[in-house]
Amino acid sequence: MAKYLLLKHYRGAPAPANDVPMEKWTPEEISAHVQYMRDFAERLEKSGEFVDGQALAPEGTWVRYDGEGRPPVTDGPFAETKDLIAGWMVIDVDTYERALELAGELSAAPGAGGRPIHEWLELRPFYATSPTATDDCHASG
Repeated sequence: MAKYLLLKHYRGAPAPANDVPMEKWTPEEISAHVQYMRDFAERLEKSGEFVDGQALAPEGTWVRYDGEGRPPVTDGPFAETKDLIAGWMVIDVDTYERALELAGELSAAPGAGGRPIHEWLELRPFYATSPTATDDCHASG
C-alpha cells in the first residue's frame, strides 16, 4: 500500500469545468457537495483505502521561528495556503493507477447546479513512498 495526498485547491490550478466559486452556491448545492465528499470517504473507509481528510477554513496565519520567544506573524506578502488550499484527503492504495482513479472520482463532486465540478486535484505520494516506473511515466503528462 502507498499513501497519497489528494489536495483540493481554491485557486492555483487550471479552472474546473464548473467554475462557480462556492460562495455563490446555494445552501442545497453546498450540502450536496459535502454529502458527496462524506459518501466518498465512507466508501473508502469500508475498502480500507481512507486514511484521513479535512476541509480547511479560509482563515490562516504565517508563523516562523525568529529567535527565542519571538515568532513573527504575518498576513503576507506571499500567496497563502488559506487562499489556495480548500482541503485534503489521504488515501492508502495498492497502486498509482488506483490513486489516479480515486482522484478522478473525487473531482466529480457536484457544484453549482448539481453538476460535477471537474476540479483539478493535486495528487502527491508521501515522501516515504518510492516512486515506481509507472509513476515516472505519468509525472510529465
